[in-house]
Amino acid sequence: MEKSIIIAGYGGQGVLFFGTILAQAAMTENKFTTWIPSYGAEMRGGHANCSVKISNEEIASPIIDYADYGIFLNDKAMEKFEKSMTPNSLIIGNSSIISQQPSRADVNYSMVRLGDATAEVEGGLLNIVTLGYFIRKTNILKKESALSALEFVSKKKNPAFLKRNIDSFEKGFSLT
Repeated sequence: MEKSIIIAGYGGQGVLFFGTILAQAAMTENKFTTWIPSYGAEMRGGHANCSVKISNEEIASPIIDYADYGIFLNDKAMEKFEKSMTPNSLIIGNSSIISQQPSRADVNYSMVRLGDATAEVEGGLLNIVTLGYFIRKTNILKKESALSALEFVSKKKNPAFLKRNIDSFEKGFSLT
């Protein structure tokens, strides 16, 4: 089982942090993983994306030509990466701000008002609400592994955000 994931949005939406958590959670489960960040020179407000691979076996190349999962937090991300999805893949889109309609009949879409759900959490974080939803929707990793990775990475980055991260994750995990 090797799965590839593209996470994309604006700089400042936490897409790179999302990818870091996925890779850390995969390592928690003794899986092989890669994480490649990419962002424009402008950082906040510019385009940001990362690719993550998760596998039960060694990964030959970290490069993703076509992804099994796409997490797109804005229109530009959808526009740029929708064509990079394999047939029967899953796109999770933030319909709170994505206005364009899905364009591929061979891809599964889960358009969710992730921004609205984030606003329901005190100090909610869009990337972590989305992470919680992604983990529940795909079962690619265990919830416990994702929470453990979230705690591990949050404590290193900014321990004050741990409660906000956990609350945001649980909100996303509860979405249907």
